[in-house]
Amino acid sequence: MKNPLLSPGLELAFDELRAEQVEPAITTLLDEARAALDVVARQAGPRTYANTLGALEAATVKLEEAMSVVEHLENVATTPALREAHNAVLPEVSAFWSSIPLHAGLYRALEEYARTSDAAGLDPVRRRFLDKTLDDFRRHGAELDEAGKARLAAIDLELSETTTRFSQNLLDATAAWELVIEDETMLAGLPESARELARDSAEQKGRPGWRFTLQAPSVTAVLTYLDDRGTREAVWRAQDTRAARAPFDNRPLITKILELRRERARLLGFASFVDLVLADRMAKTAATARAFVEDLTRRTRAAFEREQEELLSFRRGIEGPDAPPLEPWDVAYYAELMRKAKYAFDEEELRAYFPVEAALRGAFETAERLYGVRITPNQAVAGWAPEVRGYRLTDADGSELGRFFIDLYPRETKTGGAWMHGLVPSVPPAPHLAVLVTNASPPAGAKPSLLTHREVETLFHEFGHLLHHCLSKVTVRSLSCTRVAGDFVELPSQLMENWCSEQEGLALFARHWQSGEKLPESLLDGLKRVRTYRAATAQMRQLGFATVDLALHMDYDSRRDGDVLAFARGVLEGFSPAPLPDDYAMIATFGHLFAYPVGYAGGYYSYKWAEVLDADAFSRFKERGILSREVGADFRARVLELGDSRDPMELFESFMGRPPRVEALLEREGLA
Repeated sequence: MKNPLLSPGLELAFDELRAEQVEPAITTLLDEARAALDVVARQAGPRTYANTLGALEAATVKLEEAMSVVEHLENVATTPALREAHNAVLPEVSAFWSSIPLHAGLYRALEEYARTSDAAGLDPVRRRFLDKTLDDFRRHGAELDEAGKARLAAIDLELSETTTRFSQNLLDATAAWELVIEDETMLAGLPESARELARDSAEQKGRPGWRFTLQAPSVTAVLTYLDDRGTREAVWRAQDTRAARAPFDNRPLITKILELRRERARLLGFASFVDLVLADRMAKTAATARAFVEDLTRRTRAAFEREQEELLSFRRGIEGPDAPPLEPWDVAYYAELMRKAKYAFDEEELRAYFPVEAALRGAFETAERLYGVRITPNQAVAGWAPEVRGYRLTDADGSELGRFFIDLYPRETKTGGAWMHGLVPSVPPAPHLAVLVTNASPPAGAKPSLLTHREVETLFHEFGHLLHHCLSKVTVRSLSCTRVAGDFVELPSQLMENWCSEQEGLALFARHWQSGEKLPESLLDGLKRVRTYRAATAQMRQLGFATVDLALHMDYDSRRDGDVLAFARGVLEGFSPAPLPDDYAMIATFGHLFAYPVGYAGGYYSYKWAEVLDADAFSRFKERGILSREVGADFRARVLELGDSRDPMELFESFMGRPPRVEALLEREGLA
């Protein structure tokens, strides 16, 4: 049987992939890539773009795509055999990627080419690719001595292995925990949708009663609605500490990851890991990122403190003046009670108007109206699970822009969270391939999947990433799609969320799952009113994550600061709406920072950075109508299609006609 991983491409049938195919395919592709790189380095004739920079890029495409598929499956449909195969090839693949900028012959070839007349005459996109490639080689050790190169390669290998173990621990710890309740009186306060989900989960496991897990739909429902405080506390603590105890203890891995990153940065001549990763991003330096976060924190602090005082006062208005201070497992519960009392608005009522099929159609129609594209089902290739669906994205002239899969619901073999993974970034006219993954509320009982408003926003967010990937028209693969600065990549995704809270956007899809009735004015008005409810608290949560990220990668020293969880707790205490317990262990579950060699490490601030860009950019849509084809076409042409072919600030200013305004975010959140 032909091994499908040898030529993954657009027609890859996921149901034909087998764990035993991973090692032979990756070994073959590694050999082919090494041979192709050696040809580039040994090229005897005159240096040209085709035989140097173009050949360098082409040499690793098949390996990159095959490994991307393997890593994707490890995240969405893992098995013991697949994990074993993935872990078996990971060291050699990681070592290979690290070896490329350390290859003296390749670096010499690039420098030789950069001095040619051919290089001097490159068009702007290829010139940017050459400049960025040379810079990447330097920042990844090309100019180190042999001892330095050897140490850097060892660091990269250890980082890859350690962050993979972190991710696998988190997946296993999440799947290992459950709480089964057989006494229905203990479910008081829990919405019927959450009860049905818990009942279905118990039935699937052959258990009586209601089964709760650490998957997001289950945890969120318990912490937001369940009256029983003891159960809320048990679930909160289980979620918080799940990856900070045996056999899934991530604590030593975090310390090791931070040490390796710090050593890597210093070896390459940077003051901190943050300075290293930001060198090619919009912020450029750690100091700029920290100043941005500190400024937003200062502007948000007073409103944040007022919100906590108001919430405690609300609780004491219900339970009397002696009601104790709020604990972390109380905050979401009382915040929801106060929202209902303050606005006569129950967000749970919105679920009936957000069946997942309608939400998907809403995301698709929004894109079709704004960008002139068309989205249709594609059943030609099978996915990795029965519920996975395929689609095609075509342009107004019928040309195919991309194909994508959507995987909506939690599984025990699937990592939590939501993401878009660009499996195949192509050079037009070839279409792109992507996957969109969420862990949304699944169907329960006789009801279809009914989403919370936040889950709808998450779906739109990831679809924004997918559009950024699939609408790319960049002629250099390495600069295409979402391969942009980490503090720019969230602009298209966060921008897309805006259509979930505007009347004209909601009118496209918000319909009652049974009657087909449009979202009533009362609920729409309530949604508008609560959009900025506890906005300072939500903003401080993200700023806390950004602050602890910077502190861990700029300040923390295990010999001086001791236990990393205690250090992180000390940082996050000032951003929490309630005192944190001594064993607070959120960072042991912080996959954004520790599940990948880089990921969002040193760059978590980029979510807020991109929110500034998104709030400002959306103001242009609001001025002309949020479904304006003219503005949508401009955003597509000036941002979505251009990937990293130009500096991201140039792209933003090209669309807006000026630099971004931080005040746009504060105004939108009611914090100006």
